[in-house]
Amino acid sequence: MPMTRRGFLERVAAAPAAILVAPAAARTVRTAQTSAVVSEIDGQRLRRTIEGLSLYGRPAGGTFADGISRVAYSDADIAGRQFVTGLMRAAGLSPRIDAAGNILARRPGSRADLPPILIGSHVDSVPSGGNFDGALGSLAALEVVQTLGEHGVITAHPLEVVVWANEEGVAYGHGLCGSRAAAGELADGEMDAVWNGVKMADAVRRIGGDPSRLAEARRARGSIHVYLELHIEQGGTLDAAGVPIGIVEGIVAIDRHEAVIRGVPNHAGTTPMPDRRDALVAASHLVLAVREIVTREPGRHVGTVGQLAVSPNAPNVVPGVVRHTIELRDLSQARIARLADEIRSRARDIAASTRTEIEITLTSRHDPALAAPEIQAAIETSARDCGLASLRLPSGAGHDAQMMARIGPMGMIFVPSLGGVSHSPQESTSWADCARGANVLLRTVLAMDRTSVRS
Repeated sequence: MPMTRRGFLERVAAAPAAILVAPAAARTVRTAQTSAVVSEIDGQRLRRTIEGLSLYGRPAGGTFADGISRVAYSDADIAGRQFVTGLMRAAGLSPRIDAAGNILARRPGSRADLPPILIGSHVDSVPSGGNFDGALGSLAALEVVQTLGEHGVITAHPLEVVVWANEEGVAYGHGLCGSRAAAGELADGEMDAVWNGVKMADAVRRIGGDPSRLAEARRARGSIHVYLELHIEQGGTLDAAGVPIGIVEGIVAIDRHEAVIRGVPNHAGTTPMPDRRDALVAASHLVLAVREIVTREPGRHVGTVGQLAVSPNAPNVVPGVVRHTIELRDLSQARIARLADEIRSRARDIAASTRTEIEITLTSRHDPALAAPEIQAAIETSARDCGLASLRLPSGAGHDAQMMARIGPMGMIFVPSLGGVSHSPQESTSWADCARGANVLLRTVLAMDRTSVRS
């Protein structure tokens, strides 16, 4: 009988970590600044910290396989953040919380005049999420710094571990909150938003931030040497290809539109079919047109109609108005703009044939965030030095790295997601792949410490 994904997770959680991760001393690397030998990260310790963090937000009576609900600013999030700051202190670091609620811990370099290498991710989750999204990158960053400290390696640049606040955006409906604060991208009045009866300003205070001093959380362009983030892919490309390391080319642009289709509401029993001006029929044609236009040409671009509202939404009334979203994503802003133009052109034809009116409005735009070529090359070399195959690919999901790309050079490392599943209790990445990704992160940190990068 084939093993289920839940069974796999429970077996992995119960298995001795030593059989899943190669011994730490199996391979070594050397830094340019010191003759000291740096072993691989401790894969068993990384596993223990991920499992330890998973206790915060786990369903009552549940196991590792049941995932977590660690929504930002919740009791579980606060407890998880306290767990991480405790790990930082145990590693000899002195964590602090900035005005936006981001957790930061710095390890000095040999050159105080150099900007830091910033590494990290987030620990908040979606409801009923998985154990690896964000947590792997945050704890692997800490593991890298801890490994260097244990081997007496001092980098030239300071190293700064960051755990970003409210990356997922479940709370208050707008993600990347901590990294947007660092990039100076918070919207006016955002702290006044209310969710579950609590103002965002009060939620930020609850995790140790100070919304009255948000400007202090902002980082100037050029104030970091590079930003590096390890993350699970959250898609199935690496798993399907059997490739352990993904080199992120960039985080895709996202254009979101609202389509409003207006027909004429009328009695469903007395309006002849030829006389109907049915907004839902027109919307149905438009939904199919989005898929046809987006899939007509090869590429990694995607288009989605994910939200639809029908009015009056009654079983005995011909629909009069339909509103739905159209979301387009690709690394090329020009491509998704062209696809949107084609969709608008098709919408005009649909409106004419169905005797309806269709209006399509751009409601939000997120520009692409491209990874620095030098960092992509360093990740590729680091993977090769670890004896690992790698694949370049875009990130279809948003990450804090896209905000950091506005401050300085950015790079991301992906590791496989089993079956491409994420934002689910069934989210899984093997412990061996977690360790591999952390080892590539370690080598990339050391490589970037020796390298100048164009911002």
